[in-house]
Amino acid sequence: MSLCCSVSHRALVSPVSVLSILVRGASKKAGGSTKNRGGKSPGKRYGFKKLDGDFVHAGNILATQRVMRWHPGSQVGIGRNKTLFALEDGIVRYTKEVYATSPHSSESTDIISQLPVGAVLFKTFINVVPVHRENSFRLVKMM
Repeated sequence: MSLCCSVSHRALVSPVSVLSILVRGASKKAGGSTKNRGGKSPGKRYGFKKLDGDFVHAGNILATQRVMRWHPGSQVGIGRNKTLFALEDGIVRYTKEVYATSPHSSESTDIISQLPVGAVLFKTFINVVPVHRENSFRLVKMM
């Protein structure tokens, strides 16, 4: 009798329903793409720090740049990372000057040959005009 009952119970359960019980669905949703991870770092704060007409002391930073956007003029030094700084106390002046290369340089063959005829290139220079200091003394010699 027990053998007959076990056979009849097996006949009642179909193999399709057993598979549907054993197959398990995903427990988490699919994740998104991980390729676009950049853009969360803070900016580098490049640019000019002192404007035309500002008074600066020696050593003040005038501009920070990644590529040579501004060029050092009179009384302006350049650092290893192209940072421009004042060499003397004075007033900042920005000037634009015509950029003319020698005809045999690599710049003239690469850049200037692509420009239209009659085009003029300019470079921006940052200069510091020293102010005349009154009543400022410097130690010349110890007695």
